[in-house]
Amino acid sequence: MKKRLSEEKVFKDPVHNYVYVQDQTIWDLINTKEFQRLRRIRQLGTSYLTFHGAEHSRFSHSLGVYEITRKIISQFERHGYPDWPKSERLVSLCAALLHDVGHGPFSHSLEQVFDTHHEQWTCKIILENTEVNRVLRGVSEDFPEKVASVIRRTYTKPIVVSLISSQLDADRMDYLLRDAYYTGVHYGTFDLERILRVLRPHQGSIVVKESGMHAVEHYLMSRYQMYWQIYFHPVTRSSEIILRQIFRRARELYETGYSFQYMPKPLQALLEGTIDVPSYLKLDESLVQTAFGEWAEEDDDLLRDLCDRFLNRRLYKYITLDNPDEKLLNEIEEQWRMIGLHPDYHMEIDFPYDQPYDVYRPDTKKGEKEEKTPILLLDEQDHLNEISRKSDIVRSITGLHQGQYHLYYPEEPLLRAAGRLPAGIRELFKLDARQAERF
Repeated sequence: MKKRLSEEKVFKDPVHNYVYVQDQTIWDLINTKEFQRLRRIRQLGTSYLTFHGAEHSRFSHSLGVYEITRKIISQFERHGYPDWPKSERLVSLCAALLHDVGHGPFSHSLEQVFDTHHEQWTCKIILENTEVNRVLRGVSEDFPEKVASVIRRTYTKPIVVSLISSQLDADRMDYLLRDAYYTGVHYGTFDLERILRVLRPHQGSIVVKESGMHAVEHYLMSRYQMYWQIYFHPVTRSSEIILRQIFRRARELYETGYSFQYMPKPLQALLEGTIDVPSYLKLDESLVQTAFGEWAEEDDDLLRDLCDRFLNRRLYKYITLDNPDEKLLNEIEEQWRMIGLHPDYHMEIDFPYDQPYDVYRPDTKKGEKEEKTPILLLDEQDHLNEISRKSDIVRSITGLHQGQYHLYYPEEPLLRAAGRLPAGIRELFKLDARQAERF
């Protein structure tokens, strides 16, 4: 059953000005407990420890993705483009709204430790016994599966998938603008209205009218800058490393039979690998940070220190390495052990390839983790060209990696032990024994 609201609902939004809800199904989905939980999940994970304004939630981002998708579809329908299947409107809006409903606390860091993926949890929440599932079944019995298949990128209409998951999708467009707004930078700003005006449905895909190429260039440059200035920021990486180490240490202790003074049931199920949808939905950042506060008083020195560091922003420092060789790393590990540090937890080499973000690539292949439809330009003769073939600007940044190796470590114990470390190590880490007086 598809039903329009008798009166349009409106959310005030700092990025899109207003978010308009016209469908009863969308309104009911927003009011489910599973969607409301996204208010308690930050959009940018630990970035608030680097950019203090980055406190925005997955809830506000999901509304933004829905709104951009609604605007695109409205434009297609207003112009009567024959290549847009009008019957796909509601499934597209529902998938846009729910695409992140499976995110866990500090999502990507948690996923790396426990080998889970938010899209899998999104589909479980859509398909299992949840309020979201009941709302979707109110449309039709097979509607939850349709929405889930859009999330999985297996839906029978690729044009619907590309609205939510492509190189120029509603998800990316919202999070670039929203993240730029809340981090207080201008890198992520671009002309969204112009891009929406030049999008076209064409032969089962969404393409860009060639006259709009410059607006898309601006979008891709903004995306490139946001990745290197915000998402790959080395201080944020430090907080992510400590967060992952907390989860790793907690799991390590749990598996060896350590008796925690405090262990909420959802976290226990996560550590056991037995977590189900009801328990997963209880996992939010409030619960996790409460656990960290308690674990900061645990008997295990390592877990206690890691939690204290995360909660009080005593992050690891880092040095930049051009090309870390095995001999150097082995020497550092040996010195770490000598001064009582744990190399598995107190040094980590990081290179920003493992982020869920990436710069534009025109040639992602089927089966790759981040397979995305490339951006295609439609010329006046109805010919399609991948944008980097036409744009020098896009070609110059396509697939470009400018990351550096960073070695992260706790500064205080190194300073205390500076006088016992070899001169080469002191020089590498820029240690001054006189600084140790502060500790």
